[in-house]
Amino acid sequence: MLDLIDTHAHLDDGAFDADGAAMFQRSVDAGVRRWIVPAIDRGNWEKVHHLATTRTGIFAAYGLHPLFLDAHRDAHLHELPRWLEDHDAVAVGEIGLDFYVEGLDPARQRDLFARQLDIAKELDLPVIVHARRAFEETIHTLRRVGGLRGVVHSFAGSEEQARQLFDMGFHIGIGGPVTYERAHRIRRVVASMPIERLLLETDAPDQPCAHRRGQRNEPAFMLDVLESISALREERAEDIAARTTANAIRLFALP
Repeated sequence: MLDLIDTHAHLDDGAFDADGAAMFQRSVDAGVRRWIVPAIDRGNWEKVHHLATTRTGIFAAYGLHPLFLDAHRDAHLHELPRWLEDHDAVAVGEIGLDFYVEGLDPARQRDLFARQLDIAKELDLPVIVHARRAFEETIHTLRRVGGLRGVVHSFAGSEEQARQLFDMGFHIGIGGPVTYERAHRIRRVVASMPIERLLLETDAPDQPCAHRRGQRNEPAFMLDVLESISALREERAEDIAARTTANAIRLFALP
């Protein structure tokens, strides 16, 4: 029986309100029995905390996501360290940089990202990082702050960028995009990367696998990701499952 951890799933999203219980049962039946749920802004910290305290196997992370820049206030940033300490957080996240979406002030993004990295360093927590069209700057910032550990989720960078992250002790999170045959770059990274730096994720309800395009994603579908990685690496799915679960337990200090 597989024992998998979905290391990035937004299970507080309203897309799961109607069938949350059934979704969780499908996940458990598939062998995905633990989930890390990262918050995205101050407005959903309570909902994420409620999930983590009412359902066994959910672990919470809290942060201010760059896509929701307009919702973030300096007061939220000031509140974050105490919230992390008082609510059993396993990471600071989801945080990062997004230079793909227009209209998101780069200077404000940089400031929030750096300040949240400082918080993670001070509290000795790993970080869950979003990086889109911003890999080089993200890597530079992580290196400049130093003394950090964590994961760049939904990794879509180059083999060289992955190597730089591995050299800093970072992991990469791999989900649905690896199942697309045209995703040549990420498939090359996954085929040859050190297994000890690999984490599995879904980013549910987003980023469904290739044969579920257009559907709502959910943790049970992480088996599709596992099967694709198994084929790319020519390794048994059970072995990859065991190693990636051990990686997640170690990084996030899970019980």
